[in-house]
Amino acid sequence: MGKKKCCLARNFLIIVSLIFILMFPNITMGAPDVVVANSADWKDVYSTLVYANLIGAQSYFLTSTPHGPILLYEINQYKQIQVITSADKPYVIGYDTIIRSKGYPDPEELVFDQANLELAKRLANITQFIIIDPSYGYNALAVAPYAVKEGYYVLFADDRNIGDIASFLSGKNVKNLMLYGRVDRGVRTALARYNPEIISSPNGSRFEDNIMIVDKYAEIGSIKQVILTNGEFIESSMLTGREPVLFIGKANVPDEIQNYIKSRDVQIGVLIGNELIGSATTIRRQLGISVFVKFARGSRIPGGTINPVEDLDRFPMPSYQLSMTIVSITYNKATGMLEVTYRNNVELATYFKSTITVRNADNETLAVVGDKDVIFIDGSETKTMTYAIDLSNQELEGNLTGEVFTIYGESKTSLEQAIRGFFKIETITVKDDTDIIILSLVYDKTRARFLVTIENIGNVDVYVDVELQDLWVNGEYVTVSADDIVKIGAGEKKTIPVKIKLEDEDLESEKNSEITVHAVFGERKHALIKSKIAKFALQFKKAEIWYYIVIAVILLLLLFIFLIARRRKRCPRCRTMNNRNARHCKKCGHEFGRREDYRTQN
Repeated sequence: MGKKKCCLARNFLIIVSLIFILMFPNITMGAPDVVVANSADWKDVYSTLVYANLIGAQSYFLTSTPHGPILLYEINQYKQIQVITSADKPYVIGYDTIIRSKGYPDPEELVFDQANLELAKRLANITQFIIIDPSYGYNALAVAPYAVKEGYYVLFADDRNIGDIASFLSGKNVKNLMLYGRVDRGVRTALARYNPEIISSPNGSRFEDNIMIVDKYAEIGSIKQVILTNGEFIESSMLTGREPVLFIGKANVPDEIQNYIKSRDVQIGVLIGNELIGSATTIRRQLGISVFVKFARGSRIPGGTINPVEDLDRFPMPSYQLSMTIVSITYNKATGMLEVTYRNNVELATYFKSTITVRNADNETLAVVGDKDVIFIDGSETKTMTYAIDLSNQELEGNLTGEVFTIYGESKTSLEQAIRGFFKIETITVKDDTDIIILSLVYDKTRARFLVTIENIGNVDVYVDVELQDLWVNGEYVTVSADDIVKIGAGEKKTIPVKIKLEDEDLESEKNSEITVHAVFGERKHALIKSKIAKFALQFKKAEIWYYIVIAVILLLLLFIFLIARRRKRCPRCRTMNNRNARHCKKCGHEFGRREDYRTQN
């Protein structure tokens, strides 16, 4: 009877265990209670946290070498700890030894060169994957809540490692695959066989991408409470999957984010860190939602009765530091135009939009002008925008002030940063009698560039800068400009190259059937105050006759070298090449024509 009860109990435990495994397939027997990332590489830290959340373990990460022992005060001593350590960028060498010395039972330390793919291999039951480019760290944060909640693992892929990623996926029974944000063309091609879901804004906007993934999260969870951040650091709560991550700008909340919060009944925003308190305040005041700020935690180091607070454990992510400045504001009495000159201080192309309020010495508002559309400014470029103002009845000299509010960002709909300031408006009288015609546009496939032909139809020299607007390249719209500002003499024509490599799929796209050319020009090189736009059907540059001549000459040269080589013979003793009619080798003196020579040649 006792044996029977024992068997029944054992069978009951086995059945319960099987049910548990079926209900939670990603949690395996013997899985760790706690997973700690020991790496100075954000990709290892991120991968470890996603992996830990998928297997149902608590997740932590080190932020420095002294942080190693401090972190252990936060972890229950009876927990089973697994450490994911970077082979070349660990914060602590032999961290498992330190953990063991603190009384934790048999910690496990795994050392990886690249934790992202190695951890994916340990998740045997995961069949859903999100692919992102590691160049855009903020995308990793945007997808994490949805990935963890829906059982996706996030893989980093670019043109350098796509072979390894494709090989790994070929051995998996891939159920769902998602490509998120910008990814290399080679990645898209290599993974096309899986018919992936693509979430990528045609404008290249990380905010639009973010909204799309939050919408997907809303299908499986509540978005009444969201985490607010700008995507520049990792904090553990962002990766738990309990609420989605919504990006806000550093100094400005983009319109699409404000409209999204209004339309989707978001009620609570949890701001991580206090650096974005200005943007969070804008959200609270303009949209009326509750905003809570999470910026510190209690001290973990045992001490007196009152312990100081600590900063949150945060890990920095790669970020793009845009920077723009106002160079000058002048009022040109000869043209009746306010001229505002902007400078892009970094090599990254930027988009901006301004509002300028012009006031007199008595602080009276004389005019409010600005940009109706978003303006493109290339990396390290200076651009002057003009606005018509009638100030003919005003006392101008030294009396005008401009209050500028400029928002800017990395795409047309990602205007997250801002310039605010007051500027003295100088008065000038400079005529500009320049005029041009944009004659033609062709694409040179052999040299991967567009060629824009401009004619100066004015009576004075003109400076011209050219940009091509909204080209469709690798699944998104981009704007590119010429490398230099070109001077064209009166009555002359010049062809200006605009470099960009387009693949066949780009050239065959309907979205590139018509190309928009925007030329800015003027008498002053650094104040191009005029502009013209022209549209052209996509045409290709025919190869010139000299191109075929060069190819023919190269082929003839190769043929000549081949024939010369055929007329010479190699010495069988020292392998030196000799004239075809030589009787002795010029190097070793070997006599040609012997019987063994024929045997060697045959």
